[in-house]
Amino acid sequence: MITPQPQAKQLAEALGLNTGLYLKREDLHPFGSHKGRSIPLMIEHYASEGYADFCVSSSGNAALAAIYAVKELNKKAANPPLTLRVFVGKHIAPDKLERLRQASANPGIYIEQVAMPKRTAFQMDKERRAKNLRQSTDDTALIGYETLADELAEIKNLAAVFIPTSSGTTAQALHEEFLKLGLNPQIHIAQTPACHPLVDDSPAGTSVANAIVDKVGYRKEAVRKAIKNSRGNGWIATDNDILEAKRQIKETEDLDISPNSALSVAGLKLALQKNWHFDGPVVCLLTGR
Repeated sequence: MITPQPQAKQLAEALGLNTGLYLKREDLHPFGSHKGRSIPLMIEHYASEGYADFCVSSSGNAALAAIYAVKELNKKAANPPLTLRVFVGKHIAPDKLERLRQASANPGIYIEQVAMPKRTAFQMDKERRAKNLRQSTDDTALIGYETLADELAEIKNLAAVFIPTSSGTTAQALHEEFLKLGLNPQIHIAQTPACHPLVDDSPAGTSVANAIVDKVGYRKEAVRKAIKNSRGNGWIATDNDILEAKRQIKETEDLDISPNSALSVAGLKLALQKNWHFDGPVVCLLTGR
């Protein structure tokens, strides 16, 4: 499922970027976000091994991708039909819960509010009652992003990619696939004051980019290696940084995107403020809601 990657000439000019700027529209993926590349592939992989029951602890993109994937596979007469349990916290925002419930209106898909979503999903997997779809610790997820790297590689002389980052799976996967393609664009990750274990270990704060939630950073070593080997960097964007980037994207490109997607542009702005220069086009991933 190829997503658009249009040039953002007006935004580039507003940022003072002296090279091409592309916005990779993963927010337009049919499964809702960039996780529509990894989660469905994980489900298909484990279904081929005989799993029929899955679970995920998520209130956002991963849950939606899993819901859409299970519905799509069951339309193709999966035998036996696949089931999915989405575990969310007791204090999930009402609009998020309603969005999940509307998307999951299908037999075999259940939304459950529990006290400890991650632990509940982990326990189900441990007891072999359902396969836990956790891309932060499952390298099967890396394979799903190979197609994303392939699409980005079509941009001639690609110099850098800015990625809103939670677990770091996308950043690690892109770097590894770029190397296979004989490329090595800079990998820049953007995190938030609420969650930034891949950038540094300073105390956490809060953020409007609420999809950045992985505070453990199981992929820390691999992601930091990708950043170092590609001569990239890690950035921490404040709410002011994110909201200003969101405003500029709307003003210049007439795109109303989520704070989570705007995080990549906020990261680029921070790089430019630190006088980073790029010898070719730059891509900002708009990952989803």
